[in-house]
Amino acid sequence: MTLASMAATLPAYLMPEPERNALSHSLPAAAADAEESSDQESVRLMLRVKEGDVKAFERLVELHQSAVVGTCARMLNNVDDAHDIAQQVFIRVWRSAPRYEVTAKFTTWLFTITRNLVFNETRRRSRRKEVSMEQENDDDPPKHFVDHSTPGADHITQQTELENALDQAIAALPEKQRIAVIMRRHQDLPYEDICAVLKMSLPAVKSLLFRARTELRKHLAAYLGEDVE
Repeated sequence: MTLASMAATLPAYLMPEPERNALSHSLPAAAADAEESSDQESVRLMLRVKEGDVKAFERLVELHQSAVVGTCARMLNNVDDAHDIAQQVFIRVWRSAPRYEVTAKFTTWLFTITRNLVFNETRRRSRRKEVSMEQENDDDPPKHFVDHSTPGADHITQQTELENALDQAIAALPEKQRIAVIMRRHQDLPYEDICAVLKMSLPAVKSLLFRARTELRKHLAAYLGEDVE
């Protein structure tokens, strides 16, 4: 399969390393400059928030709420919970403002707060699920659930079907792999930023993402036309 045909059907994140690098090299250098400029603007706003500037805080929320809500939604698989956690993230940003120091990129600091609150929520859910399972009565009739998450194949394109399957596969990943994939794939964070958010070394993060990609490709083998042993 050529690079062009692969790019048309396969999410870039799941491409083998050489092809993925080839695509990334085609991105304009201006994208990196824009990212740096955006982060500088966020830092400038945060320093104003530190002085109690409410308007600056509102602008900061406008700039980053989509990324925070999107990350929470993909981690928790629930839009309402995602908005609740995102609100807590920005409350934490406001309350932390007096102590804020420019020691890292603003997005790194913001995603670290997001990671902490999301992990707290996923662990709270896990404990609640364990208690719920213990309280279930074996004599109760079995519960039947209908899956409405995936529309009929006749009404969606192959690419949309693949994206839906990919989202489901990501949701099944372990906690750290899942958030690393979300930050890399959906928020386009550099490896170095993911290292800072997860407090892991670069080799450890690359290994984490490699294992995640391997697991995702296994789940998507039928869509990718691959044989997985």
